[in-house]
Amino acid sequence: MFRERDGVEVLIGHMGGPFWENHDKAAWSIPKGEYTRDEPAIDAARREFEEELGLPVPPGDLLPLGDIRQPGGKLVTIWALHGDLAPDTIVPGTFSMEWPPHSGAYQDFPELDRVAWLPPAIAHDKLVTGQRPFLDRLKERVTG
Repeated sequence: MFRERDGVEVLIGHMGGPFWENHDKAAWSIPKGEYTRDEPAIDAARREFEEELGLPVPPGDLLPLGDIRQPGGKLVTIWALHGDLAPDTIVPGTFSMEWPPHSGAYQDFPELDRVAWLPPAIAHDKLVTGQRPFLDRLKERVTG
């Protein structure tokens, strides 16, 4: 999502779980997730938005920002949506993982442990490297 307040701001989330808790730079993400060949990417984007943020996708036109192959090989397809959400209304989904490693004990962690509206210049350094080009694409779409 993006909004306009003294310039454009983007909504990004800090990745949850013990691996990310002490990191800020390159530890944030655009809400996203995986999909299969049987699910259209745009449907997956809507589903993942709801799963990660715990809120329905607000009404509005989705602006395609294309796709980018991430350094790990995953293909990410992103849409932007002009709108506004209060970060304190977001109830992130959770995932389960073995923690501590090799302990046999599983814990639930939030997919995103916090979200924030940030100007693209600040969001750039916070986003994982492979998602940063989407900020440039958004800027092109919004400002021409």
